[in-house]
Amino acid sequence: MSLPALTAEQRQDAARAAVEARLRRAEVKQAVSEGRMSIGEVLAVARTDEAVAKLRVTTLLECLPGIGPVRAGRLVDELGIAPSRRLRGLGVHQSERLARRCAEGVR
Repeated sequence: MSLPALTAEQRQDAARAAVEARLRRAEVKQAVSEGRMSIGEVLAVARTDEAVAKLRVTTLLECLPGIGPVRAGRLVDELGIAPSRRLRGLGVHQSERLARRCAEGVR
């Protein structure tokens, strides 16, 4: 099955929406990196903001100071979260464990 043909206007709208979503995710990642937003706050925002909900958990964790790909991978493994999981795909218990663990400090 082929994709439907899009008009030039539809392609422009889609491109604009994609840029806005990337900018929104970048804002959230920057806020986490600077300490202006906690992981718990990001999880709350992800419930209503589709752009934020598409962030991978490991990508979000890597925004925390001192957390790189290896430590983020270990943390999601420890919490029972698949490395490819996005915020939208987290269950209630996974979200709670992640927020609690990050609030305690992830070192």
